Amino acid sequence: MRRLLIWVGVPVALIGLGVGLALFEPWRAFTSSRLDEPVPVAAPGSTPATSAGPTTTAPPQPVVLAEGPFVSQEHDTSGTARLLELPDGSRVLRLEGFSTSDGPDVHVWLSEATAGGDWHKADDGRYVPLGEIKATDGNHNYAIPADADLTGLRSAVIWCDRFNVAFGSAALAL
Repeated sequence: MRRLLIWVGVPVALIGLGVGLALFEPWRAFTSSRLDEPVPVAAPGSTPATSAGPTTTAPPQPVVLAEGPFVSQEHDTSGTARLLELPDGSRVLRLEGFSTSDGPDVHVWLSEATAGGDWHKADDGRYVPLGEIKATDGNHNYAIPADADLTGLRSAVIWCDRFNVAFGSAALAL
């Protein structure tokens, strides 16, 4: 009987280990990635040619609608979140000097939850998902859907869907 328990127990333990590894992806504690995207701006425009020849103007710069520093929650997270409006009227969330931990199923959101505090609150109310995180470090741009209503959204959140926790968040006063 004891041999049977050992014979059955080993495969069950291996299955449990496999499920645990697949779920938690512990190797991500030792991985990171970097991406440095430029600040989004409109392409340079040209003015009509004059007798002196064509002239060009500097591209209009984005307008900062809100910004705030990241605070750590479930994982160390730092940098600045900036909500930008581009000259064409589109909006972008820009993460600058950003750094966080790697993890499974990590996304960037705008949320009506306040920044900091409880790790689980960011999905309790309204939020706008902006996509999967592009890298753990650097400067990233995340397009905000044109039809997204930003009224009442108070924070940028780095959210782990798999474990339902915020890695970090930044207050955005709109």
